Amino acid sequence: MPLLSNFINGSWQKSLEHNRVPVVNPANLETLAEVACGQETTVDVDNAVKAASAALNDWSNTPVMERVKPLYQLRSLLEEHKNALAETITLECGKTLSESLGEMTRAIENVEMACATPALIQSEFSEDIASGIDEFMIRQPLGVAACISPFNFPGMIPFWFFPYALACGNTYIIKPSEKVPMTMNKLFSLIEQLDLPKGVINLVHGSKESTNALLTHPEVKAISFVGSSEVAKYVYATAAAHGKRVQAQGGAKNPIVVLPDADMEMTTKIVVDSVYGCAGQRCLAASTIITVGGASKGFREAIADSAASRVTGFGLDQGVEMGPVITPESKQRIENLIQQGINEGAKPLIDGRSPRVAGYEKGNFIAPTILENIPRGSELNTTEIFGPVMNLMHIKSVDEAINFINSGRYGNMACLFTSSGSSARKFRKEVKAGNIGINIGVAAPMAQFPFSGWKDSFYGDLHGQGRHAIEFFTQTKVVVERWPKDWSRKF
Repeated sequence: MPLLSNFINGSWQKSLEHNRVPVVNPANLETLAEVACGQETTVDVDNAVKAASAALNDWSNTPVMERVKPLYQLRSLLEEHKNALAETITLECGKTLSESLGEMTRAIENVEMACATPALIQSEFSEDIASGIDEFMIRQPLGVAACISPFNFPGMIPFWFFPYALACGNTYIIKPSEKVPMTMNKLFSLIEQLDLPKGVINLVHGSKESTNALLTHPEVKAISFVGSSEVAKYVYATAAAHGKRVQAQGGAKNPIVVLPDADMEMTTKIVVDSVYGCAGQRCLAASTIITVGGASKGFREAIADSAASRVTGFGLDQGVEMGPVITPESKQRIENLIQQGINEGAKPLIDGRSPRVAGYEKGNFIAPTILENIPRGSELNTTEIFGPVMNLMHIKSVDEAINFINSGRYGNMACLFTSSGSSARKFRKEVKAGNIGINIGVAAPMAQFPFSGWKDSFYGDLHGQGRHAIEFFTQTKVVVERWPKDWSRKF
C-alpha cells in the first residue's frame, strides 16, 4: 500500500512518523493509500517551515509580475489534468464525478483571480498632503503562511488561499485532511513542474499533531482553516494567542425560505440539489427548508418525490446523483441524529437510512432523508448534521422566518425563493448571514468575492478569496516623505 510523502523544499520526503492511517474509499471501504499521522509529523512541519522561511526573502523580493507567472502555468496544468484530479477526489471523498469537476473549476477560478494580484496590490498614493510632503501606503507580505483544509473539498479549498499568498510574496504550507490527502499529492505533482524556487510552497501530512505544530510555530505568521465551528474556534484562539493572523471558517445550519409566489418547479429542483449535493457534506448545503404560508401546498409532495428519486451510489458510476458520506462514524452519527429527530416528534417524510446500493454494500451510504416539523426546541435545529438530511418546516410569515433564522448560532448562508422584489430586499437586508441567495440554492461566491460568514460560522476578520485574500496575506506600510523643492539648490 503506497505511503503518501510530504513535499518539502522542492522534493518528496517520507515522514519520520512510523504510525500510518489508511485513506479509504467511502463507497466500498477499500484502502487506497496510507498517510503518516502522529507526534513525529511535528518534525515534518518544522522542516517545512524552515524551508519556507529560507525561501521567503528571495521570493518576497521577486517582482509581483514574476510571482504570478507560475500561476499562469498552474492554471494550464489544472485544465489539462482536471479530469484525473476529479477522479481522485471522487475516489477518496465520495462525491460524484460532476461534483468533483465542479470543485476543480472553482479552484481554477481562484488561480485566475490571483493572477490579477499585480493590479490588486497596487500602492495608494497621495501627493502634496502638505507643502513638499507626499504620503503613500504599500502592501508587503506577512511571511510564512499555512492552511489546514477539510475533507469535503480537497481540491478546491486550499485554492481559496495559497495562490493569493504566493502572489503577494509569502511562502506557504498546505496540510490537507488525513482523510483525503491523495488529491493534494496529485496537485503537488503538478506544482512540482512550476518555475517556483524550492521551499516557496510545501505539503505536510498528519492529523492534530501537525495542525497544532502549525498553530504554535513561531515562524508561521498566518493560518487559514475550514472545518467545524468547534475546531475553528480552537484554531482561531490558539493561533491568535501565538500572534498569528487567522481566518477560520466554521460550520453552518443553512436555511432556505420558500414563499408562495416562488416558481415551484424551479425551486424544487434547486432546493434538492442544495440539500443533497455532495451528500450534504458542504458548508453551503441547505439543511432547513422553511415554507411560508401557502407555499407548503404542492411543494411538500414535490420535494419528497424529487428527493426520493435521487440516485445514490458510487460517484464514478454513470447516472449516480449522490455519493456516500465520508466515514462509517459519520454515517452512524447522522443516522443517530435522524432517530433523535423522530424520537422528539419529527415526521420521517423520507427515511434514507441504510439503503442498499448494489455492489457497494459496505459503503457509507445514506439516501436522501426528509424530517418534517422537527420541534423548535430540538437540538437538531441547531446541530450541523453534515449529511443528506432535510428539515422541512412550515411558518406563517416572512418576518417569523427571518426571526427564526436570526435566532440561530450560525450565519453562513440563507436563501429565499420568491418572485417579489420587496420580499427579496427585506430578506437580504435583515437576515444575519454572510452569504445570501435569492432564487439561488447554493450562494457560493465567485472567486472575485470573499467567501463570507457571520456569527459562529466564521472566526476572524478577512475571508478567503478575492480582495479579502489580498488584504489577509499582506500588511500595510504607510510612508510619509518630504522633498522640499528648494533642496535641489543646495547641490
